[in-house]
Amino acid sequence: MTKSTALHRQAALVYNPIKVDEKRLRTALRHHSREAGWAAPLFYPTTIEDAGQQATRDAIAEGAEVVLVAGGDGTVRAVAEAMAGTDVPLAIVPSGTGNLLARNLGLPLLDPDKMIRAALGDFRHPIDIGWAELTREDGESSEHAFVVLAGMGLDADMIANTRPDLKKSVGWVAYVDGAARSLPSAKPFRIVYQVDDSRLHSTKVHSVLFANCGTLPAGIALIPSASISDGVMDMAIIQPSGPLGWLGVWRKIWWDNSVLRRFRTGRLVLQRRGRDASVRYLRGQSAEVGPIAPTAIELDGDEFGLAVRIRCRVAPDALLLALPEGHPVEGL
Repeated sequence: MTKSTALHRQAALVYNPIKVDEKRLRTALRHHSREAGWAAPLFYPTTIEDAGQQATRDAIAEGAEVVLVAGGDGTVRAVAEAMAGTDVPLAIVPSGTGNLLARNLGLPLLDPDKMIRAALGDFRHPIDIGWAELTREDGESSEHAFVVLAGMGLDADMIANTRPDLKKSVGWVAYVDGAARSLPSAKPFRIVYQVDDSRLHSTKVHSVLFANCGTLPAGIALIPSASISDGVMDMAIIQPSGPLGWLGVWRKIWWDNSVLRRFRTGRLVLQRRGRDASVRYLRGQSAEVGPIAPTAIELDGDEFGLAVRIRCRVAPDALLLALPEGHPVEGL
């Protein structure tokens, strides 16, 4: 590529000014753009009215050849929603508290310059995204993207009960406080659900999760089979029973999924133990869940109000990522 050709290329940064060091990021992107022979970059801060979707659409309309996103999980979700199916690559500059998509991708969390250089490079890889269609009590429906997890029930209540000031000061650990606030009043609720075209099922649950990828901070494998590039959506039904039910859930998610599965001997232990009814895993292209009453919804850690039905589907290879040269993509 000649320098004159490169100068016609332009990057855009969509960022949450509350979550990032705005001056540092702008300076770094300008510097790396000059080094790569690209034109001066475009900058789009998010606002209260626009979480990032319109800013991203504006950046693409202006001709940006790559879009960088910097902010919390909600900002990443909003930008990915606007970029799905566009073939314009997205570069994630980890910021904020959770960085769940960046963690699942194994991206450098403390090296923004590396991700900026990746944005201006040539290594690209597609990943799946999820779409959640929400139906409200009045019959109104809307569809939103998610890149990590969608949830109904207790996990959405936990997010709603997490104190913003604590989240700002201690990061994702604040969700432990949200869990402590939610568990004492948590009650099971009845749902009807269907995966793909299978028959309808009815059961009582505390939470239902739909996963595009399934690893949480601290290496906790919430849904170990979830892959961001297999074209399949994973579903977890959380249904503890009895006074020790939540210990069973925690054992399944932390000890079984996050520790034992990593070792051959541990996997043999799990095979001999058999099924654990506290957490059930399902897989498919789509799934629909209808609770008997309006229930809280969350998408990638953001509250999405109450819904009487959620239908989630996977969109294979819908989002093109800009990754550091040679970044491992097998097993994502």
